[in-house]
Amino acid sequence: MSDAAPTTPAAPAAPAGGRPALTLAAPRRAKPPRHLADLAPGDRAAAAAELGVPPFRVKQVAQHYFGRGEVDPAGMTDLPAALREQLGAALLPPLLTETRALEADDGDTVKTLWKLFDGARIESVLMRYPGRVTLCVSSQAGCGMACPFCATGQGGLQRNLSAAEVVEQVHAANRRLAPTGERVHNVVFMGMGEALANYKACVGAVRRMVDPAPDGLGMSARGITVSTVGLVPAVDRLAGEGLAVTLALSLHAPDDVLRDELVPLNSRFDVAAVLDSAKRYFDATGRRVSIEYALIRDVNDHAWRADLLAEQLLARGSGWVHVNPIPLNPTPGSRWTASDPGVEAEFVRRLRDAGIPTTVRDTRGRDIDGACGQLAATDIAQPTA
Repeated sequence: MSDAAPTTPAAPAAPAGGRPALTLAAPRRAKPPRHLADLAPGDRAAAAAELGVPPFRVKQVAQHYFGRGEVDPAGMTDLPAALREQLGAALLPPLLTETRALEADDGDTVKTLWKLFDGARIESVLMRYPGRVTLCVSSQAGCGMACPFCATGQGGLQRNLSAAEVVEQVHAANRRLAPTGERVHNVVFMGMGEALANYKACVGAVRRMVDPAPDGLGMSARGITVSTVGLVPAVDRLAGEGLAVTLALSLHAPDDVLRDELVPLNSRFDVAAVLDSAKRYFDATGRRVSIEYALIRDVNDHAWRADLLAEQLLARGSGWVHVNPIPLNPTPGSRWTASDPGVEAEFVRRLRDAGIPTTVRDTRGRDIDGACGQLAATDIAQPTA
């Protein structure tokens, strides 16, 4: 996703079945510049020594960035003038450049296309609701999971984002909201990429979000949701991090035959394995797991599949899970489309009648290339100057 062809790697080669290949490892690319948000608090003293300044100077920059939302060193007047430019360049390099911002829902939804330092594109979506603001962030440029109904998955994986590139999406949203006095309350890792395939940066970004200033943004971990298609070892690892984040499992089918098609990773970690790991996450954290289920017309929206899903979940206990059916936001030219409203209603009714808490996901931004990856794909396809 870049302005020039040399920085845009080809999509994964399609196997005999015609789908992009599953890719877990990111291609080797130049690393983004180090940013303050990449540094855990314990790493800042070493960074200060490298810059030849006392550690408290780095803490001052952190207080401005995390505590006050400041990114311009000129406004950090408690720093000596001679140090402002040096520390700003070393600790707060620009990571995201806004390329496009599209509004929907009377301005309550803003989808932003960002260009990264190497020309890669990512998206974030800001959604304002009464009493809260949610931001959907990207964790990778592209995605290697190759789910055929997902616009991002069709482009393949370009690279992992750094922790700071994730945090900067939140910071930028807060800057956009500043004139209104609002801040981001909830962050969902449901943008571009498989967050747990970029585990270290994902967890590092979460810690920077939840640590209190000047170590982080001081958000509540309970307002953060990490989504995965089911990387079982990473789910188990996340359960031991001591972070009370919500786990969202993108299941999309309750049977292996269909899930093998919809989520290629299922050939490695099948339905039983991913549901077992989700239940272990609940047991370890006490945080109820969300099951994400994109309803696709005549593909996975059959009433019997709702019954099977309920059976699978109840077999592992009660009170540990919540299902979010999602009306599919189709991509142009795709054969995948949303379920008929009546079919959706019957699917939901069967889950609820079985005792499964179920809430249909509120879809935003349908008129602004709402499906993740659409805006980036459209931007790439356009010729650039």
